[in-house]
Amino acid sequence: MIALGCDHGGFALMQEVKKLLDKKGMAYRDFGTDSEASTDYPIYAKRVGKAIQSGECENGILICGTGIGISITANKMKGIRCALCHDVFSAEATRLHNDSNVLAMGGRVVGAGLALKIVETFLSTPFSGEERHQRRIAQMESEAN
Repeated sequence: MIALGCDHGGFALMQEVKKLLDKKGMAYRDFGTDSEASTDYPIYAKRVGKAIQSGECENGILICGTGIGISITANKMKGIRCALCHDVFSAEATRLHNDSNVLAMGGRVVGAGLALKIVETFLSTPFSGEERHQRRIAQMESEAN
């Protein structure tokens, strides 16, 4: 299952993402927001992060105005590897190399057509599993220097 979260700046784009997921028959849980009324992105980043931490959801998609604040918030959570992507190459590379489990985008940065290609790429690209990438992920998640 995919966890979805956005603030007011990402609301419109998230509606397009939901249409894509519905069309593809992909299960998701929407953690809000539910309108374009001003709200705070950390609320939704944390809801999505907690759903992944608990195992309720495997991956997440977060959208705010720029994608920056929501991705910073998500990355403060243990076990979350959130990648801010505004192009298809980065979405593919972060899955292959970083095994990222959350995609962040900016609703005021990327148009719907490109965003949907980014989402499709992120969700369909598996982690390479290569030793060098596993080693680097372990180093990212280690609390030791």
